[in-house]
Amino acid sequence: MGEELPAPSAAAEKKFAMTLSVAAGVLLLALKAVAWQWTGSTAILSDLGESAAHVVAVCFAAYSLWLSLRPADANHLYGHAKIGFFSAGFEGAMIMAAALFILHEAIDAALRGPELSNLPIGLALTALGAVLNGALGWHLVRTGQKRGSIILEANGHHVLTDCWTSLGVLIALGLVQLTGWLYWDPLFAVAAALNILVSGLRLIRRSVSGLMDAADPVIHRQIEELVVAETRKHGITHHNLRHRNIGDAHHVELHLDFPADVLLRDAHRVATEIEDSLESKIHPAARVITHLECEGDHP
Repeated sequence: MGEELPAPSAAAEKKFAMTLSVAAGVLLLALKAVAWQWTGSTAILSDLGESAAHVVAVCFAAYSLWLSLRPADANHLYGHAKIGFFSAGFEGAMIMAAALFILHEAIDAALRGPELSNLPIGLALTALGAVLNGALGWHLVRTGQKRGSIILEANGHHVLTDCWTSLGVLIALGLVQLTGWLYWDPLFAVAAALNILVSGLRLIRRSVSGLMDAADPVIHRQIEELVVAETRKHGITHHNLRHRNIGDAHHVELHLDFPADVLLRDAHRVATEIEDSLESKIHPAARVITHLECEGDHP
């Protein structure tokens, strides 16, 4: 038997997922452009507009991922991972721009009267796009969550939004095919636009929260429980616990209270053990800094 190949590194896995996203985005954009040209469907145009916004956003996301993987330097002592929050906000803004474009086109089509042709071709191409987007979106979200990359996760949610838009288009064109009522087309385009708008707002909200270092109550409770368990194990207490999401990891700071008769070398050894234990248990990664104090010194 041959030797087992080593597992890909986190950086390599992130880069592969992003490369896949860029390539798929361009391919699906071309696919939907052909479908729209054949059918003249406003619903497919809404899907095309969303994909165009996605291609722009994913190119920025690819740059953001490249920058986030660069090591810390003299100008960025904590690294570059926070670019992920800018990327998520940009992606959200592009989604909202696409939603407004779709709303405009759908209303215009409804007022002038929809015109459709070659529906079977449009249905087939849209179905293919929905399947590809669903698989890609799932992979991006899974990789982003596994590797702690908000860039990949936001990109994955954008792709899944595109998938839901395509499913809406399929339903709209299917109803037109079955009933002959052409207004299903702009009606579902409006519904898709509203759904995309909500997704864009969520991404922007998450971006702002990350840039403003807003604390996630669930994450805070999990970190607090881990800290309490570690300090109790060593028979000490703590205070002034703070943490923030720095893009690809959690930056955690806390003060440890030691009895006054403990030697500095022993206190430092315990603090190092606590730091190492917390960094191994906090997902996806953590950088823990402790400050040593004597009991009673802190008011």
